[in-house]
Amino acid sequence: MPPPTRTDPLSSILAAQKVVILDGGLATELEARGLDLNDELWSARILFEQPDNIRQVHLDYLLAGADCVTSASYQATIEGFVRRGLAEDEAGESLRRSVDLALEARAEFWSDPENRVGRLKPLVAASIGPYGAYLADGSEFRGDYDLDEESLVEFHRTRWRLLASSAADLLACETIPSRHEARALRRLLEETPAKQAWFSFSCQDEQRLSDGSRLAKVIAELDDCQQILAIGVNCTAPRHISGLIRAASGATSKPIVVYPNAGEGWDATEKRWTPVDRDSPTLVGSCREWVDLGARLIGGCCRTSPDDIRQVRQKVLGS
Repeated sequence: MPPPTRTDPLSSILAAQKVVILDGGLATELEARGLDLNDELWSARILFEQPDNIRQVHLDYLLAGADCVTSASYQATIEGFVRRGLAEDEAGESLRRSVDLALEARAEFWSDPENRVGRLKPLVAASIGPYGAYLADGSEFRGDYDLDEESLVEFHRTRWRLLASSAADLLACETIPSRHEARALRRLLEETPAKQAWFSFSCQDEQRLSDGSRLAKVIAELDDCQQILAIGVNCTAPRHISGLIRAASGATSKPIVVYPNAGEGWDATEKRWTPVDRDSPTLVGSCREWVDLGARLIGGCCRTSPDDIRQVRQKVLGS
């Protein structure tokens, strides 16, 4: 049987404007708007409590200039929802709802002719967060899991199938802290040959993933997978991004994706952000440099906002 026909959803945007502008932080933006996310489900809690707020954040990122918004499924898992008291079918519906909210925001944005001026139709990516996001203990920034690759495949499979069957344009496998979780997610991607994804890693410095694996080596191992459309880093301090782009560029010809956090550290014990040096690089201040180094998908992660994305678009695309 011939392989399924796939159209790269990123290609038309990259052909037209060289860079795809991603959105910024979702959960931290909800917190900035006064919502209480002090819960193991984090932003996933809002999916069934106050979903209109999620839709509005997606819309605000589109209005700010994002070419792609990512669903609120990062920390959403069947296991987490069931542990919270939802029935399994309700848990599945909440996962599907995460993509629907992003699709609804895009439809609302695109229905206004004024929003189409100078823009291509935005994309929706379904977020696949790491196992550590389910644990809610900060281990997505360490990668010190108690599961091997086979167990990670089984952990992710149910959620993967639900999100891969959605109407999202692609999957965002993000904040991956370890080589063996990347390998597990690749296996699941290859089980769904009609779907495509980007892979992005959480990193501890300019060369290494959170578990200590060399970024260039892990990317080289993934490079032959045609379903991976872009590869890079996210939720990593801006000061590391330039070096990581150089490391990634030497290992792949795929588009490089970068969407760093605001540079603050996350104290999983105290459940708070630690301050960043005011002289440290920032997303807005460094985005032009990252494009010059080869980044082709640029956005923000934790503690970045629609205003940051508006400024990134202006600096990178002049519009």
